Amino acid sequence: MARIEARMRLGYYPLDDREAARIARFLRCPAPASTLDPCAGTGAALTAIAPGAHIRRYGIELDAHRANEARGVLDEVIQGDAFQAKVPVESLSLLYLNPPYDFEVGEGRNQRMEKLFLDEFFRWLRPGGVLVMVVPADRLHAECRTVLCTQFKDKAIYRLTEPAAVRYKQAVLFGVRRSHTERARLNDHTVDQAARKLHELTRDYDAIPPLPDEPDRAYTVPPGGPVHIEFRGLPLDQIEDLLEKSPAWLQAQRVTHAQRKQFFGRPLTPLHAGHVGLCAVSGLLNGVFGTGPNRHVAHWEAVKLVDRTEEEGDDGETIIREKERFSQRLTLLFADGRIQMLSEKPREDKESDHGERPPADGEAEVCPADP
Repeated sequence: MARIEARMRLGYYPLDDREAARIARFLRCPAPASTLDPCAGTGAALTAIAPGAHIRRYGIELDAHRANEARGVLDEVIQGDAFQAKVPVESLSLLYLNPPYDFEVGEGRNQRMEKLFLDEFFRWLRPGGVLVMVVPADRLHAECRTVLCTQFKDKAIYRLTEPAAVRYKQAVLFGVRRSHTERARLNDHTVDQAARKLHELTRDYDAIPPLPDEPDRAYTVPPGGPVHIEFRGLPLDQIEDLLEKSPAWLQAQRVTHAQRKQFFGRPLTPLHAGHVGLCAVSGLLNGVFGTGPNRHVAHWEAVKLVDRTEEEGDDGETIIREKERFSQRLTLLFADGRIQMLSEKPREDKESDHGERPPADGEAEVCPADP
């Protein structure tokens, strides 16, 4: 359920204001500089981390409503997919990353978003530029160690302590982009040592030092001029507004968004248990039921089950047979957030004399309620 919730929010988990204020105390911006947040949200985090009239703040945000809000506090905001935006390499003074904590979406794609964002956007930092990255602590080594160990020096990691951050075991990493000369001097032994140190720092979340109110070090953001963000993606909001007038969409929506059939009226005679069962499994009884703490949404659906049997062949080998069939499952979502499921539970009977396992008989299995 947490992953579904994350995608409904487009991976938006804003940085707590108190954590942002602590991070800002680690940064020194004595000269005009350019900063970027490719997951800008409302722009509040970047504004708090890099304050000052001499700082140019750029943001990219997928959600249109949050992008409009960010335009009120940031100098320039692009609404759209951050991976469709381009900035000249090595042009930014400060990069703030707080990407979605999820896997990428798409067939055959299984990379973490934390890695994808770091791989894409670290190139935009100039040598000496400062990276501020807020992610779950274990992702720093598991997903991001290659870039962090080869491209950044003077790294420091702190554990965030506000309740929302503790829930996701968030940590903040500070780092300085290495110059071309420094990267050329790296050898495998140095990179391996940096990776081991990163692992030692992040393997035990509770052992990571908390982000202090008063900084124990300072990161100076190098000066930088204005940058131009080129967006090469599609104007999603404009396309969505024009979609309703598209003749092709009017034809397609009859299939993709067909109206659900509804039935009304009272039966001529009271329904017996068999009638109720048939109506339920056909989806005619889906809806909202009950009152008070027992109020819930009921949803029936068809699910595929596989009956598996094993028998011994003439040559002594074991033959496994699988037979697919359909059954029904009932999902209940209660007003207090509890979820229960009623589904068929396969019987654990031993094989019969004929080597056939009897199919499941509808024995109920109730999943425990969510906490």
